[in-house]
Amino acid sequence: MDIGAILLLLAILLLTVLFIARPFLEGRQPALAMQEQELSSLMAERDRVITALQELDFDYSLGKIPAEDYPPQRAELLQHGAEVLRKMDALSPQTAASGDAEKRLEAAIAARRADSAVQASQGGVDADDDLESLISARRSERKEKSGGFCPNCGRPILSSDRFCPHCGKVIK
Repeated sequence: MDIGAILLLLAILLLTVLFIARPFLEGRQPALAMQEQELSSLMAERDRVITALQELDFDYSLGKIPAEDYPPQRAELLQHGAEVLRKMDALSPQTAASGDAEKRLEAAIAARRADSAVQASQGGVDADDDLESLISARRSERKEKSGGFCPNCGRPILSSDRFCPHCGKVIK
């Protein structure tokens, strides 16, 4: 082997080892990054609680949840959401707003409901109208009565067919 090839191979090997060992050499993350991760996970948990509360309220309004089960479930979710907000306040006191954590959670839920109501009024109605028109068009196509089966290929035909749509045989 040529000396240049050996040096190139050693350089590639050294770079590979350094790349693999880099996480071990860097050490632990700084405390600020850990705090940011904790805050991010708490924000995700807050969003999950808000979504769960919205779903619970919606299911209750539809009658899927009995009246005796609804208040304890809602209280438990509100308590969990308030605890998450307290933890968020402890991590970042500069962003803490005045007032109780439960009131802020209720305000966040109300804001989400308002956003979803606006989105539904803007885009949901048009999509429903389009879907309804497609369904009615499909139903009007299917109103024709079945004419039985093709005597040649045995596939179903409509009473208005003059020829089999599959094999082309003349239907009498």
